[in-house]
Amino acid sequence: MKAIILLSTMMASIGSFAYAPDWSANAKINLGETRENIYQLSEEDFQEVQKEGYIHALRYPVSVTGLLIPYRAMQDYYISSEESGLKKFLARLGKKLVGFNSEETMYQWLGLNPYNDEDATGIFKIPYPDGYKPSYYMGASVVDTKWGKGLTYSCATCHSATLFGKSVMGLTNKRPRANRYFLLAKNMMPFISTKTFGKYTNATEGEMEMFARTKKNLHSVGATKPQVLGLDTSLPQVALSLARRGKDEYATKSKFYQTFPSHNKLDTEVADSKPAVWWNLKYKTRWLSDGSIVQGNPILTNFLWNELGRGTDLKELETWMKDNQETIKELTVAAFSTKAPKWWDFFPVETISLKRAKRGEKIYENRCSKCHGSYIKGWSQEGSESWDLEKKLETVEVQYHEKTPVKDVGTDPKRYQGTEAFAGALNDLKISKWMKTVVVPQKGYVPPPLEGIWARYPYLHNNAIPSLCQLLTRAKDRVETFYQGPADNAETDFDSECVGYPIGNNIPKHFKKDKDAFYDTRREGMSNSGHERAFIGKNGEELLSKQEKMDLIMFLKTL
Repeated sequence: MKAIILLSTMMASIGSFAYAPDWSANAKINLGETRENIYQLSEEDFQEVQKEGYIHALRYPVSVTGLLIPYRAMQDYYISSEESGLKKFLARLGKKLVGFNSEETMYQWLGLNPYNDEDATGIFKIPYPDGYKPSYYMGASVVDTKWGKGLTYSCATCHSATLFGKSVMGLTNKRPRANRYFLLAKNMMPFISTKTFGKYTNATEGEMEMFARTKKNLHSVGATKPQVLGLDTSLPQVALSLARRGKDEYATKSKFYQTFPSHNKLDTEVADSKPAVWWNLKYKTRWLSDGSIVQGNPILTNFLWNELGRGTDLKELETWMKDNQETIKELTVAAFSTKAPKWWDFFPVETISLKRAKRGEKIYENRCSKCHGSYIKGWSQEGSESWDLEKKLETVEVQYHEKTPVKDVGTDPKRYQGTEAFAGALNDLKISKWMKTVVVPQKGYVPPPLEGIWARYPYLHNNAIPSLCQLLTRAKDRVETFYQGPADNAETDFDSECVGYPIGNNIPKHFKKDKDAFYDTRREGMSNSGHERAFIGKNGEELLSKQEKMDLIMFLKTL
């Protein structure tokens, strides 16, 4: 009987994923269509698979991952440090050195986001991995291993964010410190013996073995600090980690290269960028901000890049991928089906002027649609005169490109130039060939679809422009510095007219307390140049009046 039930479950699973998406470089999406339901599942299967995929995004599924923190031992240390004299001293020292001295302050320092409450609805109803609200934050992933419970970090670390009191899955984390965390571990753990770790955390033998394994794997990790809070250095972490491995087709661990890493230009050059939003995946045929992943499932690519940056054995990773195809597909379904938050999820719908938004739509079609696609609005539909305002403002169809383009509009080139530092080595890996992932360095960046653009500030791939008003300004007149503060209070932390961070005298005082959040566009890789041809003439003249710019922004708020 059990065998029959197991067989029927397997058959149902196989049937759910009967459709195979086109992940090739020749993939196209018909104008007006999306790949939101990437495996073309039935409605019933889609809802269930999407939920499972979200759970994978929250609780990291790769069981062979290279870096794990013994979770119970860590908790024991933080709890006992509140009582023990020596441990209390060490915890205070830790707070001064690294910025946190408890589990909760560690999550806050990392920029993780709390789970929404049980009564959340719509896109804000994010499943709890074990069915109840966890004590840890989104992105913190507590997994069972043969050594005991291990703490690692999941997709939600970089691909979720808190926006004015609500956590949004798929939104770029505006203030992540994940890469700083890896660098911190790499710099500190070699000086902590496994025996000392066990003594101060009451670790079990299994937990000490987990700690020793993590220390060992860190030797194969090359990490670098982002230029500023809000940016991500995953690309150089992949390049520098490959430089610490052998040159064979599995990039085997090598004590020689761990001691004498291969030269890579990202040792000194900058290639920072921000994580991308997930809900744009459904419209695209190539991946990353520069479109350099020209084929392959981006979830597989993400796993490979994550694990290279975690010192994981690639043969073990390849075996895990082959054995966990359903998990990968579930996560793919979740990522491709995420939806953008709407302006009126946070602000009264009456703050949108329909008259001005319609004027802005005409400007957008003339100035922006060639690159960023067209958005068919509810107000243009037959019979919409009798609809309520919210229904009129809805986007009923997105007409993006059949094949994702790459454009060079004069923005900072350091990120796309950085791809050259590892593309060849990555393509030569046997696991890349099995995944059918191909990296081709591009010149320029993908002009992304603009759904939820109002929530995606600061702008450009490198976060160099704090608001839409600044984006529509001459590059030479844009502010050189600003702060990437939190998005906690919609009244103080957000410029609702210009859509983005407050600048100049309007910067909240609490923003300035975090030195890591200070953005200086004069630094390498952080230039705010480019993206002005549609608004600024050849002689530097303004092509749009101030009113036209504000009408355009009003339209963008509706996307």
